[in-house]
Amino acid sequence: GQGEMHLQIAIDRLNNRYGLGIVTQPPGVPYKEAIRKSITQRSKFKRQTGGHGQFGDVVLDIKPLPRGSGFQFSDTIKGGTVPKQYIPSVEAGVKDYLVKGPLGFPVVDVAVTLTDGSFHTVDSSDLAFRTAGRMAMSEAMPQCGSVILEPVLNVEITIPSEYTSKANSVISSRRGQILGFDPKEGWAGWDVVHAHMPQSEVHDLIIDLRSLSHGVSTFTWEFDHLSELVGKEADQVLAAARSDDTGH
Repeated sequence: GQGEMHLQIAIDRLNNRYGLGIVTQPPGVPYKEAIRKSITQRSKFKRQTGGHGQFGDVVLDIKPLPRGSGFQFSDTIKGGTVPKQYIPSVEAGVKDYLVKGPLGFPVVDVAVTLTDGSFHTVDSSDLAFRTAGRMAMSEAMPQCGSVILEPVLNVEITIPSEYTSKANSVISSRRGQILGFDPKEGWAGWDVVHAHMPQSEVHDLIIDLRSLSHGVSTFTWEFDHLSELVGKEADQVLAAARSDDTGH
């Protein structure tokens, strides 16, 4: 849709024509989280429930990576302190945890190295080491200084030149960064404005742009990078995430 009014017309039409009860909600923003501090964590999973028990013991070095690095896992195991066949299970346990970090979002830009550990010849298993890997992350990550990362989009706005300055004001009011503008090739009297804007600020941008340009402005966007979110905006995102978790 081209905005909330456009979507509401489509929803009303579906309701009137087919009697459908339409449930709507704003598009979600795929926030991520990352860490500021490094830590070394030892965690041991040990369970005895009759017969064979469960045992896995791991030492993980957890470090932040530069933005855009993603996730890296490695090991420096020597002397078989953790048998090779269990190392992929440790990585799987780490990945299990990274789906939802301490702030409630997927964790990115982190390096995890398995440096040491121990095993039991009878009680160790893939499941035990996977559990130990997940435990180590859950115990360590709250101490690593988590931060929220928001997606920032590369936005191009096509607009008559007489409205370019107004478009720039709209971008700035939505926490955007204006990168510049160029005359639109082959379109006399039109500009293309280039900007970076948080994805959370783009949802109904078209309404403001169409309003200031008498309905003729358009824009396109694509993902550009993740940027640390701070201050009241970060507090609001956290509060909303916690509200969703509790069902309120």
